Amino acid sequence: MDPIRAVFERLRRSRRKALMPFIMGGDPDLPTTGKLLRVLAEHGADLIEVGVPFSDPLADGPTIQRASSRALARGTTPEAVLECIRRAAARVPAPILLLSYWNPIVQYGTGRSHAADPTPFLRDARAAGVCGVIVPDLPVEEGEGFRASALRAGVDPIFLAAPTSPPERLRRIARCSEGLIYYVSVTGTTGARRRLSHEWLDGVRQLKLITTKPVCVGFGISTPSQASSVARAADGVIVGSALIRTMEPHLRRPRALRQAVSLFMRRLRRAV
Repeated sequence: MDPIRAVFERLRRSRRKALMPFIMGGDPDLPTTGKLLRVLAEHGADLIEVGVPFSDPLADGPTIQRASSRALARGTTPEAVLECIRRAAARVPAPILLLSYWNPIVQYGTGRSHAADPTPFLRDARAAGVCGVIVPDLPVEEGEGFRASALRAGVDPIFLAAPTSPPERLRRIARCSEGLIYYVSVTGTTGARRRLSHEWLDGVRQLKLITTKPVCVGFGISTPSQASSVARAADGVIVGSALIRTMEPHLRRPRALRQAVSLFMRRLRRAV
């Protein structure tokens, strides 16, 4: 069975919801990323989302932009992120998903005459142990080629839905996504928010009427109470900016960083 599907089957049997934290590959450095993957899995992550740093992350707010900038300043490349995952995957039981903008994917391997083709990236991602790929700036209407390449490579293509998605677009996203559907909770960029709007709820309910694929909600979720509220309606909760903000004061102190991440995850795990 597909690893992502297997996670949700197990969670459904136990009547639990998925917790999917996000970290940026290479922030503060790649060895730390590898260690954090294990820490996240050990403290309740059912799936883990890893970002590929990019210089123009249009969907991301300031927190994840800072993480991306730190990783790029250390020379982090898509190839290096995949190698980091490959080294860690055998000791990380949670399926690993990648979030990457389109440009790094199609420029990957251009020295090997594969320009504008996502296949080299997807094949190497699968070989590294990646189970799914999310591309926030690739609309589903333009994603058929990516979807076909991902399926051939054995990677789940995951598309984003949002409160602004009309019913026909939600149906298309539900048809084209595999593994899970990523529902953006707000109209805007990523970022922890003090108050989470309920504009996501109608969209999640609409998706539940047209598909049995898991629906996970991200963007803006920052507290255990928010995560608990989302988990009552969705199949999973995605938390990125709040986790990175928790990490930032401790980036130069590895032990304190691991402790902060562990505590953050334990609190979220109790809520979801």
